[in-house]
Amino acid sequence: MKVGVLALQGAFIEHEKKLEKLGVECIELRQKKDLEQDFDGLILPGGESTVQGKLLKELDMFDILQKRIQDGLPTLATCAGLILLAKEIENQNQTYFSTIPMTVKRNAYGRQLGSFHTIEEMKGIGKVPMTFIRAPYIESVQDGVDILSKVNDNIIAVQYKKQLALAFHPELDEDDSIHQYFINMIKKSTM
Repeated sequence: MKVGVLALQGAFIEHEKKLEKLGVECIELRQKKDLEQDFDGLILPGGESTVQGKLLKELDMFDILQKRIQDGLPTLATCAGLILLAKEIENQNQTYFSTIPMTVKRNAYGRQLGSFHTIEEMKGIGKVPMTFIRAPYIESVQDGVDILSKVNDNIIAVQYKKQLALAFHPELDEDDSIHQYFINMIKKSTM
């Protein structure tokens, strides 16, 4: 099993360390030719969604990745990655991959000072630590989107087909259960 980690900007190294700890090989996706390699899953890390979206287009990676996600490539998206997958972004006309029918609110908890840590229940996993940094949340979802977790009545984790989108950063906590859940998603999709 091999997972491609979008490595243009943001917290991608932490995801790679998690996967390697769990015995999964990673490849960094930095340019168009990296997309020619075989990989079984994709991670869209936290960071700045506008910067990531701009770089994906400039490097001619956007359309290829969008099609692979639409075609069912298992994808784990955290924080900015969640914004990249949203069909709608509140107070913003521009969207990115638009592969999950949901509306997202950017910087929903305010700036850096609005960052926080909690432990909450996640459907299919149990209690997990959650670190939110300038995090978005999901305002609404459409049919077919499975809500996996809420914090203070805000949707913060969803699954849609083979896409797992989280408003928080599981790569920053010791707990490996979310990355293990994603690995299991990949295994199921390759059966």
